[in-house]
Amino acid sequence: MQYKNLGRSGLKVSQLSHGAWSASATRSTSRRRSPLQCCRDNGVNFFDNAEVLRNGRAEEIMGQAIRELGWKRSDLVISTKIFWGGPGPNDKGLSRKHIVEGTKASLKRLDTDYVDILYCHRPDAATPIEETVRAMNYVIDHGWAFYWGLVSGLLSRSRAWGSRRARSCWSYRRAA
Repeated sequence: MQYKNLGRSGLKVSQLSHGAWSASATRSTSRRRSPLQCCRDNGVNFFDNAEVLRNGRAEEIMGQAIRELGWKRSDLVISTKIFWGGPGPNDKGLSRKHIVEGTKASLKRLDTDYVDILYCHRPDAATPIEETVRAMNYVIDHGWAFYWGLVSGLLSRSRAWGSRRARSCWSYRRAA
């Protein structure tokens, strides 16, 4: 497996990543772990999740796999995306409240103290980008994530607004 720096960071990720979208609710737990193990056996170190996938179940499967397969957490690059967390009015979006509470909930489901990357899953027209930037910096300052990133729609919006802090981050792209 070849590895490359992710965006402008020093973080090394495998050129292939595993996306948790494939974590099916209909498969047995052992069958869901099998693709994850196959990825690790072939050098994949980058595992992408999102709070919305299978209503958080995809993150639980990832956490369970790390624990049961005995993987060393520091060998992995785990990302998750935040925006859709639940049905309540503050359970979604990119407000400080949802970013902080949603990150804590994702960490609990993943059974880890931190994610390597926390992505904003989509733009949030109802929340000022400055609030989102401050909340993401808060998450990093508390050690819940090492990096944060933006999906392409948010990146263009932050550039249009001239946010230096947001501009210094990198957008979410699949490794090619």
